[in-house]
Amino acid sequence: MNAAPARVGAGRISWKRGFGGMVSVERERYPSRRNPSLANSPIRRHPFAVSRPQSLLKILGLSFGLAVTVGNTIGAGILRTPGDIAALLPSPLLFVGIWVVGGFYALLGANALSELGTMLPRSGGQFIFARRAFGDYAGFFVGWNDWISTCASIAAISLVIGESAVHVMPLSSGAAAPIAMSVVVIFTILLLRGAKSGNIAQQITSLAKALALLALIAACFVFAGRAQVAPAPAASAAATTSMFVAFMLAAQSVIYTYDGWDGPIYFSEELDDPSRQIPRSMFYGLLTVAAIYLLTNIAFLTAVPTSALAGSQLAAGTVAQALFGGRGELLVRLVVIISLPSAVNANLLMSSRVLYSVSRDGLGIPMATRVNTGGTPTVALVSSALVAIAFLATGTFQTIIAIAAFFFVADYALSFVAVFVLRHREPDAPRPYRAIGHPWTTGFVLLGSLAFLASAIVGDQRNSLYALGIVLISYPVFRLTRPRPVPAPSDGPYL
Repeated sequence: MNAAPARVGAGRISWKRGFGGMVSVERERYPSRRNPSLANSPIRRHPFAVSRPQSLLKILGLSFGLAVTVGNTIGAGILRTPGDIAALLPSPLLFVGIWVVGGFYALLGANALSELGTMLPRSGGQFIFARRAFGDYAGFFVGWNDWISTCASIAAISLVIGESAVHVMPLSSGAAAPIAMSVVVIFTILLLRGAKSGNIAQQITSLAKALALLALIAACFVFAGRAQVAPAPAASAAATTSMFVAFMLAAQSVIYTYDGWDGPIYFSEELDDPSRQIPRSMFYGLLTVAAIYLLTNIAFLTAVPTSALAGSQLAAGTVAQALFGGRGELLVRLVVIISLPSAVNANLLMSSRVLYSVSRDGLGIPMATRVNTGGTPTVALVSSALVAIAFLATGTFQTIIAIAAFFFVADYALSFVAVFVLRHREPDAPRPYRAIGHPWTTGFVLLGSLAFLASAIVGDQRNSLYALGIVLISYPVFRLTRPRPVPAPSDGPYL
């Protein structure tokens, strides 16, 4: 943080604590007839003091928090995952019930992170919690991994939009990547106008997503009687898997589909009233998402049986084709094109805040702390967009996301552990929201995260080895790039 203004007394040196340590102010006497030039003499800072960066603007509210929760959480997963769930849990009751279980688990996670978010209301996501609880290296690792993986997510989501666009319009498949890049560029230009533009864009695109999915749900109920269902396959995955294992695999897929509910904590210091709006944004947003997910799955079952959905790589496409024949694919592609821009907007906003926050705390790129008058961290935003475009150009984002999947789960586990650590180490710190049912609820989601992490390692050993390699080389990189201690988190206005 920046050096706070210091009081200067006549004939003495004043010291104030700043983000970079103790900041000295030169001896300054009040103007006198002996030395009148001191009247306009500037106060000089210690040469190692950190200059004050332009701050983010506190102009976002509950409507933005809800929009970013919905926009960042609901993606293509709800259109695809039901096919996997139907293969594992062919019973309609279990098929729908697992989405209730997943929503409840996500709410418990939001319960824990709401405590951290209101205790440490700084923009930047889980990086803030990791650094406060575990130190600079943990913050460095979580922050940079979060930024890079979010940039890869921008690329992946944009490419899905591009692939859907080439099916809707008479274009060659090679146009998908250029269209995806254009989507990134358009949203980047829009967001450079300021936080207010980002707020409006997020609310409009999230509303469009909700309306598109509700239209698909309504179509399933209205036209269910005309569905042409293919014969059921002879066996499902559940036939060769124990019920417990099938339920756990289905729960893991559903919980991944709910991922993204932590969007509001990336904008904590930009919210009007973070102590109230962070928990409300996540809880109300998650309840909205859960309602849409439940309605979607019930609508799918109304249109076709689970046997028709089982194993489908795009469950929404299977349902739409059964209802509308050859026009069904076009309908689903249109839903994708309308639904996913909100996720692009949200991820661009989030990635820029992560890089800005990491850099502001001395663990990133100094110039990434630049913020324009509209409240946009410009260098961080443009850097995020350029990395996403580079991923699209090289096609490497899929590998990045596969490796980062391990760290996504690990980051949640670290945040849940941070609740315990900070409760013990800083019991008297202000906590506008305290996790309900702690330590039992926090411990439950922590155990769930550890179980999912173990499952990911066992299920994808190759990428888990890559992830381990990244962990091993990250500490030497941290030490080499940070030869001197970085500033400690301050007690200034953004804590």
